[in-house]
Amino acid sequence: MTSRRWIVVAAAFLAAPVLAGCGAGFDATTNKPYAPNEAQALIDNGQYGNKSGIHIPQAFILGPDSGAQLPWRGSAPIYLNILNTAGTADTLQAVSAGNMGTVKVTAPIQLPSNQLVNTGKPTPQLMLEAIPKSLRGGESIKLDLQFAQAGVVSMNVPVVTRSREFAEYPPAPGATPAPTPTPSASAPAEEAH
Repeated sequence: MTSRRWIVVAAAFLAAPVLAGCGAGFDATTNKPYAPNEAQALIDNGQYGNKSGIHIPQAFILGPDSGAQLPWRGSAPIYLNILNTAGTADTLQAVSAGNMGTVKVTAPIQLPSNQLVNTGKPTPQLMLEAIPKSLRGGESIKLDLQFAQAGVVSMNVPVVTRSREFAEYPPAPGATPAPTPTPSASAPAEEAH
């Protein structure tokens, strides 16, 4: 091969990634906000984790163990990390899940200014109840959060399985355990003569 052909081949090889990136356009996934975990983060109008002074950097519904399912009419805890940056205290008063069940709030959740509040620790304060279908994990449920000052904040919250970083959380009440494999009988090995 001549040196001119080598230059053309090298230029084509080096230009391919650049041209491939241009093909993605303005809708490329690299142009979207990204939450580096399976849980959801509140993203409003392209702004990461903020709406009306309410930041929700993590939200998830704890589902069953991997391979198991939450039963029909069962319940699951909702975990939210909420940061109120509005400058004045706020309160999470109610949560609704549309036709995916009702959300029980043990008591209004106080949100002091500039203090991170976890609604699941030490025990879950939000519980999705009367779920109208079995859940295995991977589904998303739209929640409408009603705040006293910030108004309604809506977000799609994923159901995550109780595995990996979520394995330390207590199981959802009434979750059906994953089937345990049963050992199969095998023929005894023949002895060599």
